[in-house]
Amino acid sequence: MLPSLYISHGSPMLAIDPGPTGAAFEALGARLRAQRERAVLVISAHWIYSTLAVTSRERQEAWHDFGGFPRELYALRYDAPGSPELAARVKALVEAAAIPGAGFVGYDDERPLDHGAWMPMRHFFPDADMPVVQLALNPYLAPQTQVAIGRALAPLRDEGVLVLASGSFTHNLQEVFGGGRREQHGSATEPYVEAFRQWMAEALDQALASGDTRLIADYRAQAPYARRAHPTDEHLLPFYVALGAALGPEGVRAATTGPATVSRVADEVTYGVLAMDSFVFEGRGAGAPQRAAA
Repeated sequence: MLPSLYISHGSPMLAIDPGPTGAAFEALGARLRAQRERAVLVISAHWIYSTLAVTSRERQEAWHDFGGFPRELYALRYDAPGSPELAARVKALVEAAAIPGAGFVGYDDERPLDHGAWMPMRHFFPDADMPVVQLALNPYLAPQTQVAIGRALAPLRDEGVLVLASGSFTHNLQEVFGGGRREQHGSATEPYVEAFRQWMAEALDQALASGDTRLIADYRAQAPYARRAHPTDEHLLPFYVALGAALGPEGVRAATTGPATVSRVADEVTYGVLAMDSFVFEGRGAGAPQRAAA
C-alpha cells in the first residue's frame, strides 16, 4: 500500500532556492522512488474549480502560473506522461461515492500542471518519467467533504497510485509581501504560526486515533488564529483529501490494514509565515495515535 501525502509547496522560489525544505523533499523522493509507484494523482490548491475535473491528456507540461519571479524559473520544464486510464479510474471512484457536491467529475484534456503539482514532482520524480494526473479542488466544499473525497480515492493506494495533495499549512500572502522584507529561509517565525501548527498537530493525532475528523475539519472555528493563518482556505483543503485517503473508506478496520500513522517530513517556516509542514500518511484506518512531530 502506497502512502498518501500532504505537501506544502511554498513559494515558486523554492524551485531555485530550495533550502531545508528542498533537502527534506529530496530525501522523501528517494524513499518514494524505491516504492515503485505506477502513477501519481495530484490534488493542488492551484487548480480550483466550481466542480471536479481530472486531467486526461496524454502528455503533461509545466505551467508557470505566476508572475514577477526570476527568469530562470520560467525555463523549468516538467514534461511527464499523463494517464487517461488513471483519469478514468479517478472519475469512477469519486462518482461512485455519490458525495454531495462532488457527484460528477469531468475530463480536461488541455490543462497543464500548475506549480503546486510540478514543483513537488520535480523533487520526487526528477526524471519526469512517472505518469501524473491532476484532480481539481472545489474550494466551495467543506473540509469534511474533502475528507470524503479522499476516502473515495483511498483504493488507489492499493493500485500503485501515490495520492499527493499539495497546498500550504499556513498561507497568508499579505504578510509575506507586506510589512517589510522577509527572507525565504531564516526569517523569524510569527508566534501565531506556531500556535496554529500545534493545534492542528493535536487535532490530527485525535483524528488518527479515533477516525473522527469533525474537530480537525472545524478548524476555522476551533483552531487559534485560523483566519490569520488562512484568510482563504484553499491551500489547506488538500490536507483533508490526504487525510481521507489515509483513513480509507468508512468502516475500514485498522486491525486488518495497519492503522494510519503520520510522519512530518518538513517543518520549515518560510518568510516567517508560510509553514511548510508536509506529512506522509502510511497504513490505513484509525486506531494508532502518533503525534505529527518533526
